Amino acid sequence: MKKRKLAGVFMSLMLSAGVMAGCGGAKSTETSSSGGGGGDTIKIGANLELSGGVASYGQSIAEGLELALDEINKEGINGKKLELVKVDNKSEAAEATSGAIKLVSQDQVAAIVGAATSTNTLAQVQVAQDNKVPLITPTGTNPDITNKDGKVNDFVFRTCFIDPFQGTVAANFATSDLKVKNAAVLIDSSSDYAKGLAAAFKDSFEKNGGKIVSEEAYVAKDTDFRATLTRIKSSNPEFVFLPGYYEEAGLILKQARELGLNVPFMGGDGWDSPKLVEIGGAEALNNTYITNHYSSGDKDPKVQEFVKAFKAKYSDKSPDAFNALGYDTAYFLADAIKRAGDTSPEKIKKALAETKDLALVSGNLTLDEKHDPVKSAAILEYKDGQQQFKTKVNP
Repeated sequence: MKKRKLAGVFMSLMLSAGVMAGCGGAKSTETSSSGGGGGDTIKIGANLELSGGVASYGQSIAEGLELALDEINKEGINGKKLELVKVDNKSEAAEATSGAIKLVSQDQVAAIVGAATSTNTLAQVQVAQDNKVPLITPTGTNPDITNKDGKVNDFVFRTCFIDPFQGTVAANFATSDLKVKNAAVLIDSSSDYAKGLAAAFKDSFEKNGGKIVSEEAYVAKDTDFRATLTRIKSSNPEFVFLPGYYEEAGLILKQARELGLNVPFMGGDGWDSPKLVEIGGAEALNNTYITNHYSSGDKDPKVQEFVKAFKAKYSDKSPDAFNALGYDTAYFLADAIKRAGDTSPEKIKKALAETKDLALVSGNLTLDEKHDPVKSAAILEYKDGQQQFKTKVNP
């Protein structure tokens, strides 16, 4: 896995250099000058997890993007329509790098949307930066995506809130609402996302006076968690924070309940997939919570209009947060292209950075100086396999 990742990064740097050199060292690349806007269309890349371990996320984002583009293209933007060019990164970082290179050098898109996960988004950052093409992740929450070592990645943006906010919200909910005084933390040690949420949760929980009584880890694709869960159970936690992805989270919850570990569990937006209930079972998910970007149960009129439109297009399927953030990302980008006045990636980048008070399904979006949204979070509870909107937390 590590060798593949290094190979992908090396390929990225080599091909990025090739794209740059092909333009004779001009102040913008060929992609930047064409901006994916030839003819009557503006090409938008979508580098998503359409297959592999977290395919549910990428597929949901794609559905949201496609619904939004249907709506946007009824009127168009500055006389042009948006054309979505999709690549499947197969839920792997090396494939995400290769996909970004293809979108930039071959398809010459004006911007890239994706990936769903933090790791697969981080794998594209250097390609976007080198080739000066805007990259927007709908759901990548790791802070390093937009701001690494105090330096802003000026061509990289996100539509979602970041891990420290999500982890802090979870910790505050555990101490203030559930009144727990000690907790265990169980993370996917191979996931940048899980590690980021866990660090923020632990810091905030301890500042609130809580105690971490157990810290355990697993690796993506593990299927038997009984030994780990037995160790956690022996520490007598009142609460377990599990910031992983739905495939492992479902199995962990199922096995935890079988072992009699019936305390509240809480995760982040990585749980938000219909497959979580299929894997874990509705009963195992009772007394569990997640932080999320939106809830279809929110009575906000803009949310309910989106839910109605989504169900009309996708056979009465209820939209999850990945659907909503894919949809919002299309409108975020369309708004920037409209304000930019043309399809130059440099101008689109500038317009994205200046976004303020844009009304979206997941809340009003204003970008801070690090290209991160300032927006609210929802807390959802699972009851008999269904998500129930519990509360909304403002930043």
